[in-house]
Amino acid sequence: MALVGAMIGAASGGWINDAYGRKKATLLADVVFTSGAIVMAAAPDPYVLILGRLLVGLGVGTASVTAPVYIAEASPSEVRGGLVSTNVLMITGGQFLSYLVNLAFTQVQGTWRWMLGVSAVPAVIQFFLMLCLPESPRWLFMKNEKDKAIAVLSKIYDIARLEDEVDHLSAALEEEQQRKNTVRYLDVFRTKEIRLAFLAGAGLQAFQQFTGINTVMYYSPTIVQMAGFNSNQLALLLSLIVAAMNAGGTVVGIYLIDHFGRKKLALSSLSGVIVSLVILAGAFFAETPGSSNGIYGWLAVIGLALYIAFFAPGMGPVPWTVNSEIYPEQYRGICGGMSATVNWISNLIVAQTFLTIAEAVGTGVTFLILAGIALLAVVFVIVYVPETKGLTFVEVERIWKERAWGSSYNTESLLEHGNESA
Repeated sequence: MALVGAMIGAASGGWINDAYGRKKATLLADVVFTSGAIVMAAAPDPYVLILGRLLVGLGVGTASVTAPVYIAEASPSEVRGGLVSTNVLMITGGQFLSYLVNLAFTQVQGTWRWMLGVSAVPAVIQFFLMLCLPESPRWLFMKNEKDKAIAVLSKIYDIARLEDEVDHLSAALEEEQQRKNTVRYLDVFRTKEIRLAFLAGAGLQAFQQFTGINTVMYYSPTIVQMAGFNSNQLALLLSLIVAAMNAGGTVVGIYLIDHFGRKKLALSSLSGVIVSLVILAGAFFAETPGSSNGIYGWLAVIGLALYIAFFAPGMGPVPWTVNSEIYPEQYRGICGGMSATVNWISNLIVAQTFLTIAEAVGTGVTFLILAGIALLAVVFVIVYVPETKGLTFVEVERIWKERAWGSSYNTESLLEHGNESA
């Protein structure tokens, strides 16, 4: 139900972002999440607990759309990727901390109520800190609140760079005003360049999930036990190490994404993921029923560790970073929301089917299927995803127009420029 809530939150979060701004969307997500945590902690029966999970999911879904966009719009282009990736680090770091917090609460009376209720604390802290932060300068500019936007931008850029940024925003605003004011969901598919951008963004989000990351995170204790480690404590300890590696790998990704580039990082990440999944599959094929703690069990754990080591720096942050920068301002909220919804739907599908497929065809075959999907992802990235490292939003928008309309767009742009000069 949390995943269902996240899907709804992500779908509606794009519209909330565009209509009311990134700051208000974040504050709303914090309020909804805190409400959900309180409902869960006080739940008198399973139905109220499920309602709390749904509320928490709504908050998570809205925040998953808002945070990358807000960070990207307030970041200089040369460090934008690293800063958006920091958001992913906060998520993976939060997952690791949640393991530790849950471990601490296992000795407390009313264990599960504390585990679920304490999740309100980060949301409350973020709510009050967010009150001190400004609205996204790009959103303010597009809503004709130019003075407020320039005041925010002046805290980020020096005078020379500030003038360039204002010029870019003015050009973008002029172009947006020539289009119709309201953007609907179907408009995303009617304009060729937006359709191509959404295909790239949503495709990355889908492949992030269908290559199995949340299967590994959700079921890592189960996978470790499948590999022959029958002790619950050992399985949880190894899972804690997996979560720590996930957070550590994201730190590496923060550096690499602005130095190595989004596309190269995604491709190298996927290549390692394929190798890791093949190792995992091989370990489960070789493992004989009834044996425990053998060499193949450790090979499975090594495969898990390698999977995280390759996935976390690349396919972890890249989809969120790319989605925060590939859409024009007018479409950024709605497209970001739609692609995040694709991520949560894919997440739900994988989470609900992994154990069923593993029981039906075997764990080894299941990991081979994931490896095959990762191979398709490599082809997809090569064909559909452009490199956006260091580009301004205007330059990224130009890429899609050139892909949509080819050389004719370049010719028209040059003619327009020549007419303006004349």
